[in-house]
Amino acid sequence: MKIFEDIKKIKGIGEKTAALFNKLSVYTVEDLLHYYPRTYVTYGDVTKLNENLIDSTIAVYLYLQNDFVSKKYRNVEIGTVYGTDGESKVKLTFFNASYLKNKLKKGSKYIFYGKLIKNNNEYVIEQPQIYTPSEYESLKESLQPIYSLTKGLSNKLVQKSVKATICDLSYHSLYEEYLPKEVTNEFSLISRVKAFEKIHFPDSTKAYFEARKRLSFDELFLFLWMLKQAKGANQKNESVYPMVEVAEVNRLIERLPYRLTEGQIQAFSDIKSDLCSGLEMNRLIQGDVGSGKTIIAFLSLIMCVCNGYQGALMAPTELLACQHYENLRKLLKENEIDIEIVLLTGSVSIAKKRKIYEEIENGNIKIVIGTHALIQDKVEFDSLGLVITDEQHRFGVKQRVGLSKKGGQPHILVMSATPIPRTLAIVLYGDLSLSVIKDKPVNRLPIKNCVVDTSYRSTAYSFIRKQIGEGRQVYVVCPMVEESEGLSDVENVTDYTLKLRKHFDNEIRVEMLHGKMKADAKKSIMNNFLARNIDVLVSTTVIEVGIDVPNATVMMIENAERFGLSQLHQLRGRIGRGEYQSYAIFINGNLKNRNNERLNILNSTNDGFKVAEEDLKLRGAGDLFGIRQSGQLQFEIANIYEDSELIIGISSFLDKYLRNDVELSVEEEATMLEYLKENQYKFIDFRSI
Repeated sequence: MKIFEDIKKIKGIGEKTAALFNKLSVYTVEDLLHYYPRTYVTYGDVTKLNENLIDSTIAVYLYLQNDFVSKKYRNVEIGTVYGTDGESKVKLTFFNASYLKNKLKKGSKYIFYGKLIKNNNEYVIEQPQIYTPSEYESLKESLQPIYSLTKGLSNKLVQKSVKATICDLSYHSLYEEYLPKEVTNEFSLISRVKAFEKIHFPDSTKAYFEARKRLSFDELFLFLWMLKQAKGANQKNESVYPMVEVAEVNRLIERLPYRLTEGQIQAFSDIKSDLCSGLEMNRLIQGDVGSGKTIIAFLSLIMCVCNGYQGALMAPTELLACQHYENLRKLLKENEIDIEIVLLTGSVSIAKKRKIYEEIENGNIKIVIGTHALIQDKVEFDSLGLVITDEQHRFGVKQRVGLSKKGGQPHILVMSATPIPRTLAIVLYGDLSLSVIKDKPVNRLPIKNCVVDTSYRSTAYSFIRKQIGEGRQVYVVCPMVEESEGLSDVENVTDYTLKLRKHFDNEIRVEMLHGKMKADAKKSIMNNFLARNIDVLVSTTVIEVGIDVPNATVMMIENAERFGLSQLHQLRGRIGRGEYQSYAIFINGNLKNRNNERLNILNSTNDGFKVAEEDLKLRGAGDLFGIRQSGQLQFEIANIYEDSELIIGISSFLDKYLRNDVELSVEEEATMLEYLKENQYKFIDFRSI
């Protein structure tokens, strides 16, 4: 039997069964071995019926009080038999199981395993498994695999097929060891052959964890190897845009009205080092909301222009692009730095775009700030030396690549305000050098948080009135733009704006903002909010990314339970940007779940890294690379959070190997490299990134 052979080669699998397996994307012998159980059944001690275990799966030793009787109801044959444990009686029900007539006779004794329910004051177990005492005793220490199924395919048949494969002697040659002994010893790994046996049929919990660790290691080892290769290839490329440090940037830093934090200084130092190295820069600046990444981006763009090249900054929304443009223009004007910049977004008129395209191509415009409009085919640069993508997790891979190709391999700087746990950063950005800004400007006060239910609204409105009386401003976020049928309990921006205007008797200026509004209208609203002509801005999550209003001190989020944890943290990041104390109010609209685990996390910390860790723990990694068609990351058994220590260990070993700090025999190295080469595009095609 060969690993890539059709599953019909496995004993007991014919055309019909193979077709059922195909529905589960199981086509080959290898597919079947990698079709891991979704869970396992553990067999506990035999119990009694009256031990208050209703709705629990139990094992009970029963004496049958009558013969098995079956009757047909429509197209279903229902069989019943009564048994007693010596103290209580239970009704055992079976479906389409007439074959049990010869087995379940009055006076017989068996252990029945199934879910105990109570129906009309009667104990009932439906479709229980049946064992002799000796059979059950042999199962007690083991874990029985339960697979995801399709109609017509039973769990027993999947088990039988996997067992037939594992019992085939040639199976052992399918998974010869590719890892050097040094690695298997360092990580305490069992063999691959044993791992597949024990993941499907673990004889103990310990055996399961050993098998899972080995199979997770194989996935992560291959994946991280490809990331290291991609990173190494990037680092070796000589840059066609070499740079040197410039005095203009140093003077600008000295003239800033605030001092850069240690994190900002280190991040910019990393960028300067990359730009002056003679090699292409591929760097990620990762920092929590409000940590000051934008000024680092501006300094980098100015350094690029002072070296004679053009720079581009791409933002995910027009609002954020406009804000970056206005802030950079103000910074340049205040410091008398003569650099021509332009804003390029989808709402710019066609005639104006033509003029901008011409000025970019001939090199008159030095810095372009915009949205995805930057990657249109008509945009051609004269000498694009630096590309910056802000909130990069919001761009697909192909969008980022589209912009980077505009300049013939420019330096790449990506920024993310989503704090990422170290282990996830290794996976997400293994091909990028990483700089982390953890500290925040010294004049920022920690945000005070509270999680409340809808009964708190009147108190919240009074607090909002008080804050506005002190000269501050307020955000209110709703999940929807308008009322939707079937979601009457979910707040929407349109109705909520009217409700607040009525509540405050128009003495407080309330306006709304949402993504369906035209670009000019959105820009006008935000400019008025910045100019303090609006007291309360009722908005959707369109304000989530990058909007900077230092005077806003209250963020009230309605139906907070409907938002993701990281998204709520991003929204909260719109306040706490000035010198005043700020407050986040999360209103839980789900009356059935008042003690919401996710919201309690936000209530307890403002640390985005802790929030990100918990978010990853609760919802998993998701579509990490932002790509769908060309290779989506899909681990079969590894888990980025659960296997964090394994990820760090593998990454460390691979770094040592690539530095030639690991001594391997010629045969061991050749075997390992052959395996990596054969499987290099198994999880994601790195050629598409």
